[in-house]
Amino acid sequence: MTAVNVSAVAKSYGKVDVLTDISTHFPEGSFTSLLGPSGSGKTTLLRIIAGFVTPDRGTVTIGSTDVTNVPVWARNIGMVFQSYALFPHMSVADNVAFGLARRGIKGEAARREVAQALEMVRLPGMGDRKPKQLSGGQQQRVALARAIVTRPSVLLLDEPLSALDRRLRQEMQVELVRIQRESGLTTIFVTHDQEEALTLSDKVAILDRGRIVQIGAPTEVYERPVNRFAAEFLGDTNLLEGRVNADGTVVAHGQRIASAISLPPVGQAVTLAVRPEKIEIRDASDPQTGTQHQVANRIRAVISASIYSGTAITYEAEAADGLRLKIFAQNRDARLRAPGEEVFLSWLPDHTVPLAA
Repeated sequence: MTAVNVSAVAKSYGKVDVLTDISTHFPEGSFTSLLGPSGSGKTTLLRIIAGFVTPDRGTVTIGSTDVTNVPVWARNIGMVFQSYALFPHMSVADNVAFGLARRGIKGEAARREVAQALEMVRLPGMGDRKPKQLSGGQQQRVALARAIVTRPSVLLLDEPLSALDRRLRQEMQVELVRIQRESGLTTIFVTHDQEEALTLSDKVAILDRGRIVQIGAPTEVYERPVNRFAAEFLGDTNLLEGRVNADGTVVAHGQRIASAISLPPVGQAVTLAVRPEKIEIRDASDPQTGTQHQVANRIRAVISASIYSGTAITYEAEAADGLRLKIFAQNRDARLRAPGEEVFLSWLPDHTVPLAA
């Protein structure tokens, strides 16, 4: 297992800054997702680590070796592309063995390595088939087998699941995690899919306009987004604009909102984020108004819309002063709250997250 370090890496194309002073660490044996919208720089960063792109400045270190100017073939990496990049005229076994042949491993030794790699991706006995005889998910497994058969130090994945349908994508997510855990490879995964990043990763790095705005464990970046971009990009969120009051609350839309997280100084404007699933919705006539009613934020509101999706219901509710909130509720009973119904909304101060400007 090998760690990867990126230090002060920058890349521009003409007058367009694609990456700006990126510095981060990918621990050995970790699975890190680079997450961001199109144009955020995530694929460029991956290609710099791979060696396909040379940074304008900064360094890339794999293990203890500075590989900034080392060619791709000498970096001991495995890479899986979005398009799979399999050779259609070659068998599965020959596709997997391609990297071994370039390293001078042939004959029985290569056959053993190929068999082990195909076993790891759960494609034993399929070495004689051609790529066109395989499903999309199977082709993706072949591409993975080809990437890991050379026993690389680092595995790089460039949106490898984006071409799969939802069912296959979910299956391959499980397989990717299993393969990464079994191989112990330091893995860097590019995706624009928020759920995928949260599901697969030990760490998630959120990129915006060539900078890493937040990096941490999935629970950390989701539960405690550092700024508005991170909060909005990673899942749904309610944003409340307000000002810090002398009593330690935030006055937003005429409501006093409590947060258990440190707030800016009194009088300063602040944006609060509240995830929709953190909000509890109760009948306006219920005296409890929430299981945590004595310590929760409570707002009286009126249901303005409801969307039924089987396992869950999405509500939109409107409170005083034009405050609109989205709520995700599990479908625990058959009753669907109708527009116009008065309710109480409550959530804990721990779930009120102040965002940096």
